[in-house]
Amino acid sequence: MASVSRAIRQTAPLPVLIAPTTTRSWAAAYGRMRYPQVSLGLRLSAYGCRSFSNTRRNWREAAVSLPEAKRGGSKLFASADEAVADIPSGSVLLSAGFGLCGVASTLIAALRRRGPEALNSLTAVSNNAGAEGRGGLALLTESGQVDRMIMSFLGSNKKLERQYLTGKIAVELCPQGTLAERIRAAGSGIPAFYTPTGGRTLVQEGAIPARFDADGNVVEYGKPRETRIFNGKPFLMETALAGDVAILRAWKVDKAGNCVFRHTTKSFGPLMAKAARLSIVEAENIVEVGEIDPNDVNLPGIYIDRIVPATEKSQVEILKTRSEPSGDSDGATTAGKVSDALARRNRIAKRAAKELKHGFYVNLGVGIPTLAPSFLPPGEQVWIQSENGILGMGDYPLPSDVDADIVNAGKESVTLVPGAATFDSSESFSMIRGGHVDVSILGALQVSAAGDLANYMIPGKVFKGMGGAMDLVSNPDNTKIVVATDHVAKDGSSKVVQACSLPLTGARVVSTIITDLCVFQVDRKRGTLTLTEIAPGVALDEVKSKTDATYSVAEDLQTME
Repeated sequence: MASVSRAIRQTAPLPVLIAPTTTRSWAAAYGRMRYPQVSLGLRLSAYGCRSFSNTRRNWREAAVSLPEAKRGGSKLFASADEAVADIPSGSVLLSAGFGLCGVASTLIAALRRRGPEALNSLTAVSNNAGAEGRGGLALLTESGQVDRMIMSFLGSNKKLERQYLTGKIAVELCPQGTLAERIRAAGSGIPAFYTPTGGRTLVQEGAIPARFDADGNVVEYGKPRETRIFNGKPFLMETALAGDVAILRAWKVDKAGNCVFRHTTKSFGPLMAKAARLSIVEAENIVEVGEIDPNDVNLPGIYIDRIVPATEKSQVEILKTRSEPSGDSDGATTAGKVSDALARRNRIAKRAAKELKHGFYVNLGVGIPTLAPSFLPPGEQVWIQSENGILGMGDYPLPSDVDADIVNAGKESVTLVPGAATFDSSESFSMIRGGHVDVSILGALQVSAAGDLANYMIPGKVFKGMGGAMDLVSNPDNTKIVVATDHVAKDGSSKVVQACSLPLTGARVVSTIITDLCVFQVDRKRGTLTLTEIAPGVALDEVKSKTDATYSVAEDLQTME
């Protein structure tokens, strides 16, 4: 207890840890470049300012009048329309699901049928907004019933993007693990907590635009986070995120409200049910009390107020399948530029596979990192963690084996390997932030000589959101962070730079950089870069000409295999 007390008493303001060429100056420049009417640099508060609410609603503050949840009566409702008929405008709506997996599509359809005249001004909280024109919260944003979204990832929803840019809807971006933990905290009666995620980024500054006007000028930003030092490291204070109404989907529910979820449908369902004043579940199967073994209950009935039958089918947002092995997997039959690109990607992935040791727990970002396990030696196995709630993720399924309840963090259909486990998103990010994952391999837009990573946003263009990337790099002392990327961008500019000009995902987090040309090792404490391996056929002069960062060459320079 003594060490804990000492850590808590460290209340000195956090020193400015961002170099002038990174977050603060970029934010000001970005504000002037895209939004000349607003000087972002003038509105940013200093680190350490006290901000006890990141959204319009404080923890458990009631702003709308909801019907009382009655104890002792039946929780069953004949239809979703009946169950949502008394939800008032202005409610904070917690919508479970990840992509289209586990989304309460029956309840969302019923909310949409009420129309914007009867139900509007909703604040919707979800990991993302579903798929444009297909399902999820996209149906409510398209109908004009949502005024504000709190989410981690905008994705490819172009219509929502246009609504955001033209002031029709506000979007608060929140790192995925922080979003899950804020919801979990609300359901547990914890008003705030400290997290390393987002430190020394625009999240800490409160510099991400939340709302524009019709002309594209920023009229609202996020709020700066209070910071505090624990054990010599900066942490951000995040507030709990409670809802008025939670809507979720479960595979099986008994009439007492006990819920069973299948696989990755549990990513946000249990969390959101606990954090709302009124929780409504749509059930694929409604059974009698006693028909669910107590050991199988994922969410006890105390958290559920209303039960309706699910009538909408589950969907897979991104259907990915594989064919039976044919023996032709090296891309040799692909000609020209495509073959060269594939060979380059495979070279990076093959070297990245050397970072994965037998029995390791690893998280792989989309793109090149996902190719690494295919280059592991025979007999070696790693456990792939997907931040939406999988430990033991397998390959894409055969067409006959597609299961809409099993998707990865890219919202693609996948499989589970023997020994796999599935869990909710707060559990997933406990593994990540807690340093229980051995290696995380990510792509990059830029990576600096000091190990700074930028991989979620490009100045002058609308960003899609950080998703779980900021959480994945939040504990680099215990989880090795490896970047696997092309050495140069499509425009020929170097991705390995002296200092990142793009907004940071994390500061001094990367330990190893693997490109199609070479391998760099990063000394994160000293902020220096060493070239340790070079690809066959690549000259040192080529590496030098395509690398913006300053680096030294190892005396025992190896050939990249």
